[in-house]
Amino acid sequence: MLGSGSRGNAVAVRAQGATLLVDAGFGPRALARRAVEAGIALEPLVGIVLTHEHGDHARGAAPLGRRLGCPVIGSAGTLRALRPDGVTTETLPPFGEELRIGPFSIRAARTAHDAAEPVAVLVSDGGGKRIGVAWDLGRPTAGVRHLLHGVEALVLESNHDEVLLQTGPYPASVRQRIGGSTGHLSNRLAAEFAADLWSPRLEVVFLAHVSEQCNDARVARQTVGRVLRAKGFRGRLVLAGQRAATPAITLQPLMQLVLQLPGSHPFPTSSPSHPVPSHESSG
Repeated sequence: MLGSGSRGNAVAVRAQGATLLVDAGFGPRALARRAVEAGIALEPLVGIVLTHEHGDHARGAAPLGRRLGCPVIGSAGTLRALRPDGVTTETLPPFGEELRIGPFSIRAARTAHDAAEPVAVLVSDGGGKRIGVAWDLGRPTAGVRHLLHGVEALVLESNHDEVLLQTGPYPASVRQRIGGSTGHLSNRLAAEFAADLWSPRLEVVFLAHVSEQCNDARVARQTVGRVLRAKGFRGRLVLAGQRAATPAITLQPLMQLVLQLPGSHPFPTSSPSHPVPSHESSG
């Protein structure tokens, strides 16, 4: 997680010596710096997949694509709305089909967010590991539920606490947009969705897009964690911050986690962590 919040969002996934970005809501220099903070190589970058065109998810895509000579990938509606100049673009295929780029395969499903043609994204590494990115959801659609069930790693927005949103600093129109069916998931709805997506394969959940004005990190973690524990989740629940990248987690073949992350909230596990070869997939 290179950073997540209202001022920028980006996920870096690395496998077999290549990196794929899901969203690029920071400038090229910031993305490069954050990759170093996370301990993950940004190059060679094989592509930048966009969930939608809003600036906090897409502002760095075209500049970085031009600088590194990699394609910007998105739905047809996203690419039309963004109109990235001077960069190669690729359109995501229809739901149920996959796009292959480098060692990765990418699938997408339409979300209900108030953007041109927003999607949730599933990235597979070719070795059986799958990472789902689901933020700016509005409300989870059946297609998104189907796409992301059974992943090993999940990036899920837990944007606001419902009470803090209603008593927060935003005007009524903004509160209505954020909490509405085309806005963002609350902690409660994120917990319900995470429970729907849970399977024994799930190793790590990143809580993302957490509002600094209308949420509380402790409340978000407790709300989602309590529901996941009840389902049987014994992996890691990690809060993705806005100001700095999160140290990379390596997904292992035996479903063991490499890193004890500062600030993460681990649940009990009977499997010890240990280093793995660099070719394993990271996110």
